[in-house]
Amino acid sequence: MKIIITHLLAILLATFVFVGCNHPINTDNKNQKTVTYTDDYGSTVVIPLHPQRIVSTSPAVTEIIFALGGSHLLVGRTDFCTYPSDALQITSIGGISNLNIERIMSLNPDLVISGSMIPKKSTIQMEKMGVPTVCVIEQKHYEGLYDNISKIGQLIGRTQAADSLNTVLRDRLAKLDVQTSSHPKSVYYVVGFGASGNFTAGGDSFINDIIRLAGGRNIAEGISGWSYSLENLMQQNPEYIIIRKEDSASFCNMAPYNQLDAVKKGRVIAIESSLIDLQVPRNTEAIQFLFNRLHH
Repeated sequence: MKIIITHLLAILLATFVFVGCNHPINTDNKNQKTVTYTDDYGSTVVIPLHPQRIVSTSPAVTEIIFALGGSHLLVGRTDFCTYPSDALQITSIGGISNLNIERIMSLNPDLVISGSMIPKKSTIQMEKMGVPTVCVIEQKHYEGLYDNISKIGQLIGRTQAADSLNTVLRDRLAKLDVQTSSHPKSVYYVVGFGASGNFTAGGDSFINDIIRLAGGRNIAEGISGWSYSLENLMQQNPEYIIIRKEDSASFCNMAPYNQLDAVKKGRVIAIESSLIDLQVPRNTEAIQFLFNRLHH
């Protein structure tokens, strides 16, 4: 749980300046082999026009690359890059917080794409070792998913696939059986609980948007950040609790959480963590799943 909490906190705490791609890829020049790209840390990096050996240090990045049909380009991924299952066939470079740069270098990548958990100093270190490294950070709002898909599509040379995927996702969201209610169900999403403190997704997170799109009202929508007081949780006493599957039993059996109405009435929604914790195409599945549980 501590690793996941740290990952989510890093999404919010990571400070960056998003500049965008100031130099779009120009495929008209047949002799062009590189392009200048400005990443989410504001770093300007010269990257290959058509990378052939990519290492992903982010589960979200890995999933999006697969969704874009670029899995054949991946030569390395982290232990946490487990979706889709085919990703397990790709060489692992270890954890995220303790990035194994030597192992990454042994794979001879021509591009490394990192995420929010990778500190800027690590990307700078890899750059100094001659490996172009760019960072694609999770965005604060759900709509940012489309931007990240477009960025990754450009990075791996699959811009048309990215455009197509975004169209599919927008259409899928529009067709979801989700109705706006004048009285949305009050919801609390459990990120962390117990002696280490209580953590949830505040209003400035894409997770808050997922809850809203599913027809719920996040009781923590008024906070910025992830820390939430136990007193507020007990006082707000939300109608529904959303929690990762692996944490559900412990939460429901632990005092004082077992005194919440949502626990007593069996309104605890256990969800696969990667559907909601990562900013990925499967977020639409999370929205439909939550809607079904909140309104049926």
